[in-house]
Amino acid sequence: MYSPAIIAEAVVNGLMTGAIYALIALGLTLVYGVLHIINFAHGALLTAAMFAVWAVHVAFGLDPYLAILPLTPLFFGLGYAVQRFVIGPASHGSDSNILLVTLGLSIAIENALLAGFRSDTRSLNTDYGFQVVELGPLLLSKPRLIGFGAAVLVTVLLWLLLSRTDTGKAIRAVAKEKLGASLVGIDVAHVYAVTFGLGCACLAVAACLLMPTFYVNPRIGQAFVLVAFTIVVLGGMGSIPGALLGGLFIGVVESLCGLFLGDSLGQIGIFLIFILVLLVRPTGMFGAKA
Repeated sequence: MYSPAIIAEAVVNGLMTGAIYALIALGLTLVYGVLHIINFAHGALLTAAMFAVWAVHVAFGLDPYLAILPLTPLFFGLGYAVQRFVIGPASHGSDSNILLVTLGLSIAIENALLAGFRSDTRSLNTDYGFQVVELGPLLLSKPRLIGFGAAVLVTVLLWLLLSRTDTGKAIRAVAKEKLGASLVGIDVAHVYAVTFGLGCACLAVAACLLMPTFYVNPRIGQAFVLVAFTIVVLGGMGSIPGALLGGLFIGVVESLCGLFLGDSLGQIGIFLIFILVLLVRPTGMFGAKA
């Protein structure tokens, strides 16, 4: 039997982990919502971001949380350049070609990381990595608590960007009707690149929040992107609120399954939910029919 305090702690820790999952899924659902394609390079780009956090910490002693400041614009620029000068031209306007290009890009990035960093697993040692915060009867991981707050803040900022700025209006216009947006003077190729850049920027923030408590190797991103796909399907393809709520829910499910079934079976609930959503509500919580 588990006491209510243990179950409550598992739920709260699941919410904190789920917020970072949501941040990873946010970039995936944003790219899908505008470009209407699944970005198969998402996991490899997350791995690259995690290695970047590790590298700047080892080379310059930069704290992972402070690394958000230089790495977020850096990965935005990287994502913009990759979409504008690699994915866009190589796909020749065909969605099926975009899928193949992103798949090839994923393989290229993973092998480049494998060549540069080998297959060794790396992690960071920080002073606060194992610190906890007492919240009544609950003991919460300090890095996860910081990650929860940062992930929710980034989600709100992205929502404000899309709903309150001219750039956001252009992104929503292209997502709704690409031809109509181009007829009124919106540079569709530029909007595609900005959207892809925003998705990569979300990955950079997520990597900075993950590294104090996690490890990195050249294939680690694939494990996270499988969870992100489940969150995107659960929340609704292209829905930002759905990504946040779906991530929180999936984090709680994983935490409770780990508590009751053991850590090795912690993710079984995630994939059961994935199957159920596809069977019962394929559009997700906030998704719309095509």
